[in-house]
Amino acid sequence: MPEDQAGTAMEEASPYSLLDICLNFLTTHLEKFCSARQDGTLCLQEPGVFPQEVADRLLQTMAFHGLLNDGTVGIFRGNQMRLKRACIRKAKISAVAFRKAFCHHKLVELDATGVNADITITDIISGLGSNKWIQQNLQCLVLNSLTLSLEDPYERCFSRLSGLRALSITNVLFYNEDLAEVASLPRLESLDISNTSITDITALLACKDRLKSLTMHHLKCLKMTTTQILDVVRELKHLNHLDISDDKQFTSDIALRLLEQKDILPNLVSLDVSGRKHVTDKAVEAFIQQRPSMQFVGLLATDAGYSEFLTGEGHLKVSGEANETQIAEALKRYSERAFFVREALFHLFSLTHVMEKTKPEILKLVVTGMRNHPMNLPVQLAASACVFNLTKQDLAAGMPVRLLADVTHLLLKAMEHFPNHQQLQKNCLLSLCSDRILQDVPFNRQVIALELKMRQKRILEICLGSFLIS
Repeated sequence: MPEDQAGTAMEEASPYSLLDICLNFLTTHLEKFCSARQDGTLCLQEPGVFPQEVADRLLQTMAFHGLLNDGTVGIFRGNQMRLKRACIRKAKISAVAFRKAFCHHKLVELDATGVNADITITDIISGLGSNKWIQQNLQCLVLNSLTLSLEDPYERCFSRLSGLRALSITNVLFYNEDLAEVASLPRLESLDISNTSITDITALLACKDRLKSLTMHHLKCLKMTTTQILDVVRELKHLNHLDISDDKQFTSDIALRLLEQKDILPNLVSLDVSGRKHVTDKAVEAFIQQRPSMQFVGLLATDAGYSEFLTGEGHLKVSGEANETQIAEALKRYSERAFFVREALFHLFSLTHVMEKTKPEILKLVVTGMRNHPMNLPVQLAASACVFNLTKQDLAAGMPVRLLADVTHLLLKAMEHFPNHQQLQKNCLLSLCSDRILQDVPFNRQVIALELKMRQKRILEICLGSFLIS
């Protein structure tokens, strides 16, 4: 059994750690351990202090379960919790609650991806900037899928965080002037500006002597010519990672032109051109052979990745669609990008038709894609079809129960989100009818039975349709 497969199987088959059990229990029964302040926010009743690592994990667990709001984040006020790496993804909090709960901590990392629209990037940076320690020591900031400012979209604010080394600001109305301000940060080494409103990347020349990682996936507003883009990239001599991938929407020859350059990016170890046109195995191989330190190349949704040199099974990792190894690498690297997840799952479905061995490590990657994109129908449709192929007949018997429990939960959520999509409902029902799931996986069968009874006519039509198709 390969090492990654064995590792996944052991992880999923082993019992939850005592810390995980305690944090999950505390998270789901938080009000039992708290009292309410006059403003309605919660505070822990016990006076003890949580270790920093435990406090970070508690916050992450609450974020994972979607339990962060103005009331619950109150437990992070004061000194009972000592946060260092804070994850508040998809929190539903106000700017005031954010400042009171998090801005007095000595944070070195903050992931605020997808927090609700009541709080803006300007609010977050203003709050962080009120703490002099954070100004100088915050190293990593993730602000994906947020609003820059509700009052003044042209307000500049990033210069307050002089210690910042890594910034991710994808899916944001982030402009050339913002890029110029960020590029002037004295310690910046890693930048992700994917799917922003930038039209010109010339400002990156201001950080050419320190930038090591640059991600520019789907820069749809870029107005520079290929030659102009390459002239800027050529100056970024310290880059280790470059991502110029796209969602197959443009016909630009930027990828091919880059691959043809011999005097560019000498220190590169990772290049992603997934979704780009005109990419060939020959061009990719020539580029890599000139840079023997290369460790990864992204080729999903291109015409490349089919040569023996690019299998992805050796030292050089490859995301692509030519084989299972490439597809698994794509699902790992692109779990936040719905288009690439769908592409990878589409090709995985073709492979799993003839799969004879249990693959828990692959199923876990499918689960991650389903969880990250619950409202994306193409992703859920492709994922549910892959789940059926990966768990049918004897294959389910070798899957860890914990993993199957996650699968069951996500299949039921997909049915709930898309009740009128016949193919999706059929995919989910066929998977849920697995003997292993019905017998061994813990879930509320009474609730499901009631829901199925309410929809029994529709289900009968779907099942009959599946028999007719088969």
